Parts: sequence; structure tokens; C-alpha cells
Amino acid sequence: MGAAAEQVIGIDLGGSAIKLGRFTPRGDCVADLTVPTPQPSTPAAVVSAIAMAIDQLDPHREAGAIGLGTPGPADAAGRIARVAINLAGWRDVPIADWLEDKTGRPTLLANDANCAGLGEAWLGAGRNFQDLILLTLGTGVGGSVVLNGELFVGRQGTAAELGLITLNPDGPPCNSGNRGSLEQYCSVQAIQRQTGRSPAELYQQAQAGDVEAITFWQTYGRWLGAGLASLVYVLTPEAIILGGGVSAAADLFLPTVLQELEERVLPSSREGLQVIIAELGNRAGMVGAARLALPLVHPQNPTRL
Repeated sequence: MGAAAEQVIGIDLGGSAIKLGRFTPRGDCVADLTVPTPQPSTPAAVVSAIAMAIDQLDPHREAGAIGLGTPGPADAAGRIARVAINLAGWRDVPIADWLEDKTGRPTLLANDANCAGLGEAWLGAGRNFQDLILLTLGTGVGGSVVLNGELFVGRQGTAAELGLITLNPDGPPCNSGNRGSLEQYCSVQAIQRQTGRSPAELYQQAQAGDVEAITFWQTYGRWLGAGLASLVYVLTPEAIILGGGVSAAADLFLPTVLQELEERVLPSSREGLQVIIAELGNRAGMVGAARLALPLVHPQNPTRL
């Protein structure tokens, strides 16, 4: 390993691609790499692919630790991938131990939405806040919570499933077992189910003056605003960060979101609240995974952002 080995590696594991970056303690990305996720994506195949990619990314072993974001919940200690969505045969996989054995570097993991929130809090739209929540409005609706500068994952590691809060108790069934969750109204899949169109199509049509599309985005803003109101009452964050593909249409729904928050939330609970758009795009998970690993090479530094 390099003399200082002060850098860290952040990895975002997805169903089709694995994104890796090597970062300095200040957050500068000095190298990055994307490799395909093995198919079938069994734990052993994925760990081998990650280890090979790390050798490519860091041939001189300048990084002293690894952070990994996985598409599903990790245990509270950041050692075990309890489930991984869209990956074959993943249940209670001790992936941190396996990567440590293969690479000789300490490893921590968290779910990908938590990593995205940590990334935005470290280097993105949340860098000026200590208390924030992130919602990723994508295929599903993921979430993460940063409180007092630290990622909040709860006692089992499974907290901050913000997209699974109930919006309508009689609404569409959710894969979680809930009904009418925020995800069933605000995800890409929900939009397609409701309208038969993609968010991109609806955005273009609204921009062109299509009244039906404009009305849809206003309705979308009401749903999202109502869900955010519940989260604000519980967490009173300084900022709400909206990421994921649907956030590209924010100029069409954000005014309605803000209106809903103003009407639904007591001023004392939303004082100073900002609703802002994520800045890091699809790099957020990789950046956050790197930040997760930073205390492993700088134990004298606090974990707080």
C-alpha cells in the first residue's frame, strides 16, 4: 500500500453497472471507472469484479479504505448486505468481509440512497447544511436522512425508507407490503402507470403548453408536497434535496410542492426550510460511498460532515 494511503475508494453497485471513484480526503476525484455488473450478478461474481476494478483504479494502492453502496438495506454496522434489489442470490451477504479479504483494505457499506444523501451532504447541494433529507425520485422513491452532520440509519440499519411512508391508506399496493405509499404516486413507475407516459414525455408536453400535462405536474407536486409535509413534521430539516430522474421536471412541480408545504406545515416546523435540487446526478452514490470510508483512513477525524 502507498506510503500515506490517505485516499478512499467509493463504489456504487447497480444492477447493470458498477461505478468506482478514488477520492482525496478533500473530496477531489483523482480517478474513476465504470465496469459492467456481472450477469448473473451473484455475490461471488460481483466481489471478484469489484476487486479487479479496484486493481485497475488504484494500481499503486494509494487508497486505504473502501466504501460501498448497494441497492438494498445493509446492517447497522455496515458489514452485511441484507438484500440487494435486482441482484441474483443476495441475502445476508458479508460483502465487507469478502472485499477486505480480497483487497486488504477496510470496507464499509450502506444502501445506495443513503450513500447518495451522504454524497450530496458532503460535496453537493447539501454541503451547507447539518440536517437534511434527500429523496431520489426514480424508478422507485428512495431516501436518506442526515442529522447533525451524520447519516442516520437507525438501530437496524434500515431507517430512512422515506418513499414508503403512507400517502393514501387505500392506494395502490406497494412491494413493501404497504398501500398508497409515496412511491406509488411519485416514482417513474407510478407516473407511467397513471398516465401511460414517461416523465420526459410529460415534461416536454407541458413545456409545449399541453394543459393535461401541466395539470399532471401540479397534481404530482401536491402528492409530493403532502408526503414531504409528514417528513418535515418528524425531522424539521434545514433542507430537502430532490434527486433522481423525475427531479429534472422540478420547475413544473416545485411551486406546487412549496405551496403544499406552506399550507400543511406550521411555520415553526418549517422555519428556514429550503427545498433544492440535487447537484451530483448519478455520481452521488459513488461520492457518498467514498465519504462513508473516510473515517477508516482518518480515525482521528470526526465522522460528522
